Amino acid sequence: MNTPIKRHLFTARATPRDTVKRVLGGCALLLIGLAWLGFPLQAQAVRIKEIASVQGVRSNPLTGYGLVVGLDGTGDQTTQMPYTAQSMHNVLQQLGLSLPPGASMQLKNVAAVLVTAQLPAFAQPGQSIDATVSSIGNAKSLRGGTLITTPLKGADGQIYALAQGSLLVGGAGAAAGGSKVQINHLSAGRIPGGAQVERAVPTPFALGDTIDLGLSSADFQTARRVAEAVNKKHGAGTASAVDGRVVRLRAPSDANARVSFLADVEELRLETSAPAARVIINARTGSIVMNQAVTLGAFAVAHGNLSVSISSTPVISQPNPLSIGGQTVQAEKANIAITQDSGALVEMSAAPKLSEVVRVLNALGATPQDLLAILQAIKAAGAMNAELEVI
Repeated sequence: MNTPIKRHLFTARATPRDTVKRVLGGCALLLIGLAWLGFPLQAQAVRIKEIASVQGVRSNPLTGYGLVVGLDGTGDQTTQMPYTAQSMHNVLQQLGLSLPPGASMQLKNVAAVLVTAQLPAFAQPGQSIDATVSSIGNAKSLRGGTLITTPLKGADGQIYALAQGSLLVGGAGAAAGGSKVQINHLSAGRIPGGAQVERAVPTPFALGDTIDLGLSSADFQTARRVAEAVNKKHGAGTASAVDGRVVRLRAPSDANARVSFLADVEELRLETSAPAARVIINARTGSIVMNQAVTLGAFAVAHGNLSVSISSTPVISQPNPLSIGGQTVQAEKANIAITQDSGALVEMSAAPKLSEVVRVLNALGATPQDLLAILQAIKAAGAMNAELEVI
């Protein structure tokens, strides 16, 4: 009974159509498996507006000095902050009020503040922008205060906006009987739409026959791809890469056509190039961040911990019972102990992928602070193809 079955198994042949189906089915399962494992099936594409911006079109910082009034006894102490009382005196004079000579104001509901804002590009007179108010004195809280009219000036000393309004402070606090409870920050607040633009800043957007796009980071490959994408959409010669950061565009002279042209350019998609291998080290917090291009070569490392412990014990020395003029002296006895852990030389294999780099570094069993020194030593030994940047 087994013979017919064997003959059937060996004589059965697959048709070319069945073979194609099996191959296509296997490819489909492979693609599904790769997608499930997290492997990208195609290169990541980004829009030009996400990696570049028009040069000369930017925001401008504004700064002003003002006063916040209406505080609930949490303002500046005028005896320690004389400029608060002087500023309030000037404000009252502008309103037609004058104080008697020699009179001093003891203010508790007023705080001197600095007001900052960002004037966006193309902002026109009458538009509203947000303003941030920060105390510069010893005010306990700005909660519930109102900023009086404050001119905001640019770097050239000209007034570009006027700020005024009630503050929004995201904190809260209370104090009584020497106890104090505080949530979040109380000496800074924000006025949404509290500044009104009074003067526009001219931009070079509508001037000249060309527009320069500035890349967020210098990369010759990205600059070339941006120029190629624009030329493919709008014709050859429309864009040219000046260097690794600037791409120059030939734009229409008409303002409406120029806006439409830039709107189309910003929506163009292009494949991003792999970033340069880089490891960022924060020496203050011990944080280590590396991108996917970081790889390691084979190396050997030995790391041991060295700890120094110093303890102090008080020692009291008393004079003899029959001594004359003797005094009790207190001294300290220091005990110093040095402990050094043994660190065996460990061989680490090459790590061509980020996941393997993480596995190799975790296998060392070192703390983040120790990894700072280890990574620098690996880089100096030539076993890491990444640039170390300490911030």
